[in-house]
Amino acid sequence: MPRVSSGPARKQRTKRILKRAKGFRAGRRKLHRAAMEAVMRAGRYAYFGRKNKKRDYRSMWIIRINAACEQRGLPYHRFINGLKKASVTLNRKALAELALSEPKAFDELVETAKQALGAPAAPGK
Repeated sequence: MPRVSSGPARKQRTKRILKRAKGFRAGRRKLHRAAMEAVMRAGRYAYFGRKNKKRDYRSMWIIRINAACEQRGLPYHRFINGLKKASVTLNRKALAELALSEPKAFDELVETAKQALGAPAAPGK
């Protein structure tokens, strides 16, 4: 049997890897083997980075909500518990956005949470 050359397919594979390595430094951009390793590693970091991004955003929202709650005299965990008891189904992203841009609406949510917990509402707020 004659030997089969992998010419076109091999060239396509190499071009695809080098295209993904665009922007890397030195041989990691130009040499196929080094580029292959760098692209594989970059792909792993990108995969885990997408997971960490969700985690980081959620913790940022919680920090913002906590700061807004503390200003109004209610700890974060009691605020969330009060909202659950009052059947308020707002996610943390929406709560953080309300705390920043609509403080009056957030005040009402805090009062709703306090009433659901059975705590007396603070006068004048």
